[in-house]
Amino acid sequence: MTPFRITVKVGSNVLTRPDGTLDVTRMSAIVDQVAALHRQGIQIILVSSGAVASGRSELKGRLSTDRLDTVDQRQLYSAVGQAKLINKYYELFRDHSIACGQVLTTKESFGSRGHYLNQKNCMEVMLQEGVVPIVNENDTISVTELMFTDNDELSGLIATMMSADLLILLSNIDGIFTGNPSDPDAQLIPIISDDADISQYIQTSRSSFGRGGMVTKQRIARKVAAEGIEVIISNGKRPGVLLELVHVNPVTGRNEIAPEVRCTRFVADKHEASNVKKWIAHSEDFSKGAIYLNEGAVRALHGEMAASILPVGVTRVEGTFEADDIVRILADTDGSRLGVGKISCSSERAQKLLGKKGQKPLVHYDYLWLE
Repeated sequence: MTPFRITVKVGSNVLTRPDGTLDVTRMSAIVDQVAALHRQGIQIILVSSGAVASGRSELKGRLSTDRLDTVDQRQLYSAVGQAKLINKYYELFRDHSIACGQVLTTKESFGSRGHYLNQKNCMEVMLQEGVVPIVNENDTISVTELMFTDNDELSGLIATMMSADLLILLSNIDGIFTGNPSDPDAQLIPIISDDADISQYIQTSRSSFGRGGMVTKQRIARKVAAEGIEVIISNGKRPGVLLELVHVNPVTGRNEIAPEVRCTRFVADKHEASNVKKWIAHSEDFSKGAIYLNEGAVRALHGEMAASILPVGVTRVEGTFEADDIVRILADTDGSRLGVGKISCSSERAQKLLGKKGQKPLVHYDYLWLE
């Protein structure tokens, strides 16, 4: 049987104290739980925040200048903090006789299919050899426009890339509530299906040390669940939280959680997307252009039968691209986003084919991701 595989994202507010210093006691508790699951044969990929906050606290009052801009500060704090963070993980996992390995990545590394597969292969080898990958964004070389929204986005990409069975987002609250979590009348939402509208409940505030918040978490959770991976948001500060959340049924191979466990679960789509579609789903930031569809083509895409995008349904082409580039798919009537896909020809060729019947697909269904 294929080992059960989970991606666990640990947020900055879980791993750091209010002053930004690393909470070693909390880190140790998380590692203890990961080690316990590892001994059960469960493969775990840890996406860990905390480097920038750790570096900031390490250099507090020691900078020679106050003229560093935001990007320079982030690069400096990350360079110092990442070394401190991974060293502590190394020591903690060594106490359990478990090897861990550092994987630093950037958003650009997901834009190329070749780089994407290289990352995937690296972590596959690590998991096969019993090594726990510890993933973080390489903030020392990232620039603002190419940064991940936060590590929630990165963990979603990692979970889909590695075909995880489960993604756990550990935050400093139990999940998504019907109001402000500090309000005693607010209720925890235990299960969210793909058609549930929870926009009225999402808090727009961001975490103290991270870049994200619940808006990003629910957006990423919905996309990953639509790709066939269950997602759980829970409180990483609760003792034994991972051991509460992960109970793999030996018969079905599925994760089962007791009803009394406090968390929010996003139900996975029963039809898991292909690996190529998973990559395309997260590639919009690397799109080289766009194609606009008429009403008939839009209806066909939303119909019950799988449909490719044919030139006859395309009204205009935007941008300059080559065959196999990622393009955005938009509705011509109002410009609304429909999805993304891998185009089969150049923008010049697509322009010549506009509206023509009897032609091969511009975007085949196998290389199309719909929102």
